[in-house]
Amino acid sequence: MKIGITCYPTYGGSGVVATELGIELAARGHELHFITSSQPFRLAGRDKCIHYHEVPVSNYPLFEFPPYELALASRMAEVAEYYSLDLLHVHYAIPHSVSAMLAQQMLAAKGRRLPFITTLHGTDITLVGLDASYLPITRFAIEQSNGVTAISEHLRQSTINSFGTVRPIEVIYNFVNCDVYRADREHIAATRPTYAQPDERLLVHLSNFRPVKRVVDVVSVFARIAAEMPARLLMIGDGPDRSAAEWQAMRLGVQDRVHFLGKQDNVHELLPLADLMLMPSEMESFGLAALEAMACRVPAIATRTGGVPELIEDGVNGLLFPIGDVEAMATGAIALLRDTDRNAAMAAAARKTAQQRFCSTKIIPLYEDYYQRVLAQ
Repeated sequence: MKIGITCYPTYGGSGVVATELGIELAARGHELHFITSSQPFRLAGRDKCIHYHEVPVSNYPLFEFPPYELALASRMAEVAEYYSLDLLHVHYAIPHSVSAMLAQQMLAAKGRRLPFITTLHGTDITLVGLDASYLPITRFAIEQSNGVTAISEHLRQSTINSFGTVRPIEVIYNFVNCDVYRADREHIAATRPTYAQPDERLLVHLSNFRPVKRVVDVVSVFARIAAEMPARLLMIGDGPDRSAAEWQAMRLGVQDRVHFLGKQDNVHELLPLADLMLMPSEMESFGLAALEAMACRVPAIATRTGGVPELIEDGVNGLLFPIGDVEAMATGAIALLRDTDRNAAMAAAARKTAQQRFCSTKIIPLYEDYYQRVLAQ
């Protein structure tokens, strides 16, 4: 198949999933065309079956804001026509599904069929989409999509409840390449000393540092752990709340034990170094960062919110706590880090969960089958 993919090419879950999906599909022989405002950060140096098409946006004095949605729709139609795309797959409803709908109509006027699939990722529904100014157009774009998927059952139900949509929504979970995300003992032995001494525990957090990720809570939990045992923290990512997290580390006196690494392309090499992941988010429609860690045999200390319980079974492959309860999270983490047998069992269960339920070899065929069903409509 020839598939066009549009996503936000930034350090967020929807962009990561869309990019990794394209990479996996290309590896299975499909032709992928990324139609985005800039090249997705995980796409560099990839398969020859992957093509990138930039969306140029002109800045005319007349426009207070550049008309990105119209430029995207035009570029989608151009690429689809020139390269004979079979379908478009857009990630994050706003504004990509609206642009895809316009592109579809542009080509329909020429007698060309271009189905499009919208994948809902979370805040496009639970936050932005519920804004009164966006709700009607978001609902309309979802209804006009030829196919709609959601990354968790929780998100599917939230969409139905919030928008009253009658369009069937297929749940296709996020995935991880279990051959890439794994614990390599030699790599760990060679790299872990860069960040922690042999007697120190190493914790990790991975996100785009938006308020919903509660990165200040990450530092607060870590400070309590560090008060009980030698420990260090890797903060992977960047975003608007980074300065608040840095300030919290200084206020709690742990700044010399917290490594802010910024955005990293090699997270599959960093995650296996850790003993535990901290993910105290206010909302997660799935929890991709936790899944990537779990595939590397790193259990997560997470919050019981959104679709996270569909990924993490409390007490089996990770631990779940109420949002904002940093004391309980720290207590749970300390107990787990002190109990090496339990920690090892939970790490093995985390890896097993990734392999049996969320490995790309299991999820990508579900997308291929869904594409075929949409094309056959």
